[in-house]
Amino acid sequence: MNIKNFTLPQLEELSQKIRDRILEVVSTNGGHLSSTLGATEIIVAMHKVFDAAQDPFIFDVSHQSYAHKLLTERWEEFATLRQFGGLSGYTKPSESDKDYFVAGHSSTSISLGVGAAKAIALKNEQANRIPVVVIGDGAMSAGMAYEAMNELGDRKYPMVIILNDNEMSIAKPIGAISRMLSSAMASPFYQRFKRKTEQFVDNFGEGAHYLAKRFEESFKLITPGIMFEEMGIEYIGPIDGHDLKSLIETFEIAKGMGKPVLVHIQTIKGKGYEIAEGKHEKWHGVSPFDLKSGTANAKSSLKSATQIYADALMEQALKNEKIVGVTAAMPSGTGLSALMEKYPERFWDVAIAEQHAVTSMGALAKEGFKPFCTIYSTFLQRGFDQVIHDVCLMDLPVVFALDRAGIVGEDGETHQGAYDISFLRLIPNMTLCAPRDELSFHQIIEFASTYEHPCAIRYPRGAFAEADLIESVSYESGKSQLLISNDSNRLFIGYGNGVGRAAQTMAFMEEQPSLLDLRFVKPLDIQMLRQMAQEHKQWYIFSDSARIGGVGSALLEWLSEEKITDVEVVSFEYDDTFIKHGNTRLVEESLGLLPEQLAARVIGG
Repeated sequence: MNIKNFTLPQLEELSQKIRDRILEVVSTNGGHLSSTLGATEIIVAMHKVFDAAQDPFIFDVSHQSYAHKLLTERWEEFATLRQFGGLSGYTKPSESDKDYFVAGHSSTSISLGVGAAKAIALKNEQANRIPVVVIGDGAMSAGMAYEAMNELGDRKYPMVIILNDNEMSIAKPIGAISRMLSSAMASPFYQRFKRKTEQFVDNFGEGAHYLAKRFEESFKLITPGIMFEEMGIEYIGPIDGHDLKSLIETFEIAKGMGKPVLVHIQTIKGKGYEIAEGKHEKWHGVSPFDLKSGTANAKSSLKSATQIYADALMEQALKNEKIVGVTAAMPSGTGLSALMEKYPERFWDVAIAEQHAVTSMGALAKEGFKPFCTIYSTFLQRGFDQVIHDVCLMDLPVVFALDRAGIVGEDGETHQGAYDISFLRLIPNMTLCAPRDELSFHQIIEFASTYEHPCAIRYPRGAFAEADLIESVSYESGKSQLLISNDSNRLFIGYGNGVGRAAQTMAFMEEQPSLLDLRFVKPLDIQMLRQMAQEHKQWYIFSDSARIGGVGSALLEWLSEEKITDVEVVSFEYDDTFIKHGNTRLVEESLGLLPEQLAARVIGG
């Protein structure tokens, strides 16, 4: 949609139509809501001033980019948002050449912008192209953003950073004086005055430079921009993020400055949908809901693994004051909210800073505490070095509770929890284990609370796969549990949620194999596996994880070391590809991982 010639009233009308479309689709499909509603005018103004066909539009996380999708030939297709085979909830270049980069994790945008600016400079395209970065104030809590700004301020590449401050966590304006000064700094007069002053003092040596600098610092002292200016990045703001006229004027100024500029914009989360307006965490990402009342549509009555974890950890924390915990900007998503409320001195949210979360827990473990580092599987990837260097190297007893392990549904490629087994299994001193149901989860948290080495516990999004099996026994390091023993050549080996999937698969088969709950993939239960290798010659692996480096790999490595050559291993783990977004059942069906499909693969074998 070309909006270059739209008048201000037309742009305001378009913004309302975009909000209505977002609400219509997200209330039906689910998705990110409050942030993307709040960013509507920002994105409309971006498309008015800049050119998405040539200027890299880079959205941090990109969960706020729905208006951008609607403005780039995806209005009708937007109805398929987050559905299997439909539009992604994040930017994706395969959908549109107006989407510059795949995004999904936080705080990468400024680094991408710097890289794009370098490429533009090398290709001598600075007269026609400028990177435009949109980053939220929450994403500014991660160190990578400052690493990028540090170089940008030194190199001075032309670039516009739009800081969407919807929580006032970066800087709160200090009354009427700050608003007046910020407005003045955003005006064409101030920017022209500043350029002319810089040209003037260039002719009068160091003394004039010093006086001019002191005057400017004094002028900005009570505004929130001094931090960015000290890094060498021009600052404009705060600007009302819902005033299109101001946004367009400010973006025009920033575009013409020929240097790195940060435009600080304040928005209201959920703007335009009164029920969601403000700092309501539950409206950040939503499941389908009734648009009139804001009430969520009916959910599964089964208890989620996240809730079971929260209950189990609370049970141990009540008994053991040495238990502490951390999450990285996901207190409700990881179930830590109740623990943070009850024990604010023992459980912390460190914002989007997984590296810091891991390392800080290493120090607490060294001081004799028992840290539970609760992070989504996909986000622990960002703390991989710290797990090695700051926890496992010293064999510190940190527990990593990995929520959303396996397929996560509509969030898609960037969020699938497929890789934690593969990248954690290779680390010395690390123990890997997984529960299969509510009882075993309580048992595994009790085990972990006194375990004296690093360990990682993985569990799925939503509920565990239901299965009618014998009761779980208490956990011992490296010990499995044989759940079903049959006179069959086939052995089903389940790990974590894979145990329930294996049992469901058996329901579609006449011949009943034996079923082993592996419980630990590192260390393996050598004694049990030797017994199983004598009794069963066909092993089938059920685990919601990547095949390369996964559970099947661990067992094949062990069989090779033992020189056992007569056991065939078939792994039903994920193939070597990124898994698409969509309803989890539909995604699993596309991968051939539904129980009835797996049963057919076993029988046809």
